[in-house]
Amino acid sequence: MTDSSIVTGITLVYLISVLWLGIRARSQSASSLEGYAAGGRHVGVLILFFILGAEIFSAFAFLGAPGWAYKHGAPSFYILAYLSLAPIVIWTLGPRVAELGRRKGYLTQGDMLADHYDSRPLGVFAGLVGVLALVPYLTIQIAGAGLLFEAATDGQVPFWLGALLAFLVTTAYVFCSGLSGIGWTNLMQGIMMVAVAWFLGLAIPERLYGGVSEMFSKIQLQLPEYLTMPGATGMGWGAFSTAILVSIVGGAMWPHLFMKFYTADSGRSLRRISVLYPLYAYLLIPLLFIGFAGILIFADAPLARPDTVLLKLVMDVVNFSPWIIGLTLSGALAAAMSTGANLAHTAGVVLVRDVFGATFMRGASDATAVRVTRWSVVAISMLAYVIALLNPSSLVLLLLGAVGLIVQLIPMVAGALFFERLKRQSVMAGAAVGSLLFLLFQFALDSPYGWHPGVWGLLANLVIVALWQAVAPKKSTPRGATI
Repeated sequence: MTDSSIVTGITLVYLISVLWLGIRARSQSASSLEGYAAGGRHVGVLILFFILGAEIFSAFAFLGAPGWAYKHGAPSFYILAYLSLAPIVIWTLGPRVAELGRRKGYLTQGDMLADHYDSRPLGVFAGLVGVLALVPYLTIQIAGAGLLFEAATDGQVPFWLGALLAFLVTTAYVFCSGLSGIGWTNLMQGIMMVAVAWFLGLAIPERLYGGVSEMFSKIQLQLPEYLTMPGATGMGWGAFSTAILVSIVGGAMWPHLFMKFYTADSGRSLRRISVLYPLYAYLLIPLLFIGFAGILIFADAPLARPDTVLLKLVMDVVNFSPWIIGLTLSGALAAAMSTGANLAHTAGVVLVRDVFGATFMRGASDATAVRVTRWSVVAISMLAYVIALLNPSSLVLLLLGAVGLIVQLIPMVAGALFFERLKRQSVMAGAAVGSLLFLLFQFALDSPYGWHPGVWGLLANLVIVALWQAVAPKKSTPRGATI
């Protein structure tokens, strides 16, 4: 038996196990839209902890985080700072969102915005933005799975087939089981990817340098710029700080995070999770170690694609057995598939609930809504798979643009949750101006002081909201009106 056959066999066994668990997790509640989308709103601390963890441990965790550390050095620690501060968002927003969802029957972010601002078109807008933001994110997970398969099997499983296998498995159990399947598979995959991350994060520095401490000592002697700010590529404190800020506040606006808040059995469970959530920063540390391990190894022949540093070290530099490589591939696939399942599920629910439900599916029965949602998951996943095969060079720009645009929803969401005096017109005007300014600095002009363009857009957004609130008539739009 060849090494590639062993790796492929281990991975296929893993995929079959995930598929079996995901389909078997189907519950009777999945027959209703609330059950399919929110698990009946009774998901407890353990499962919800791993579901939310899938938002962090994605294909980017195993490919992007090591790549960022390899390319930039010390600035990569912004990831740890962001994850350490993310619990503030969960503690502040989570219980309020969960309580409103339970009391008013919300399932999506668009539900809440449309109801609070008495504007169905606003809910449709939020739904369209959410789907457009989630598709490139889902595409990256599918593409990451294909890349992992191709590299780990030495081409025996080509990119298109590896991506297809991951797509078929995740789509199958999301189609059948909804949130229940996602929850139980994320528990299994979460344990798997954490174990693999720590094994690789300690084993690679040990094999190459004699340990983590020795690795950093050698980097300090030979390439010390990688261990100080602004790092090897000149990422200044302004860019570093604003990247943390946008990651925290922008991440809170992702529609899949809102949907997971709605699933919680209580606000108390979400506060418990917020206390445990910094553990994810601890779990990403070994993945950063892998990136630092590549700095000296590839110093004379830099990698054209930094995000392949983990694959290059595992496949070409460190002589791991095929059994270890097979388990490594399974752990990395767990990260991509667990996140991909969340994204496909959310995109399908948002599309049907916020867009179709407010247009040509008004008055549709709950059974019809569930059926259309299931097939929307399939259609969206298929679209992401096709985009992954086309591999457009603008994909990363699309994702960056989506994050920067989602940040502009903050005043709108804050008004719905905490500041009821904010007017519909003011938050919409602020979002429009902030989005335009972000796009200008993201794609046309250099961002002043090197700050993240999303920050400038958000600042303009807040100024417009404040000015509009100050000059607009005090009489609010009658409840029940639409625009």
